Amino acid sequence: MVKFTEQERDIVRAVWEKVDVDEVGPEALIRVLITYPWTERYFGIFGDLFSISAVSTNAKLAEHGKVVLRSLGRAVEDMDNIKNAYAELSRLHCEKIHVDPDNFRLLADCITITIACKLKSTFNSNVQATWQKFLTAVVEAMTSQYN
Repeated sequence: MVKFTEQERDIVRAVWEKVDVDEVGPEALIRVLITYPWTERYFGIFGDLFSISAVSTNAKLAEHGKVVLRSLGRAVEDMDNIKNAYAELSRLHCEKIHVDPDNFRLLADCITITIACKLKSTFNSNVQATWQKFLTAVVEAMTSQYN
């Protein structure tokens, strides 16, 4: 179980307050599918994802990116209970969707990159380290049902 200091909580909340879910969510998910094309297999119901252009303009994918990023808000709101907050979602991804658990780490990395591009110099090394600690806890929670 990850323990966050008050300063770390403040940093995570400050980053989250600056995140435009409707912008960052789609951009991060698009980045995942373009950078790691094998992840497309989990999104077959979203239609054509066989080119960068198709991925970048897919409205269903963009909407799902928003859903994914909104769900990250649950962890921000309850940083002491991240594992429990994602238990059901982890079970769904493990038992029904059969997502490779490493893909959660790839998504977390793409979320970080996308946020860093938006926040620029305010996303300094201290902020990044704290944000990475937070997303590592989320990834651990999302993979908890895989054991």
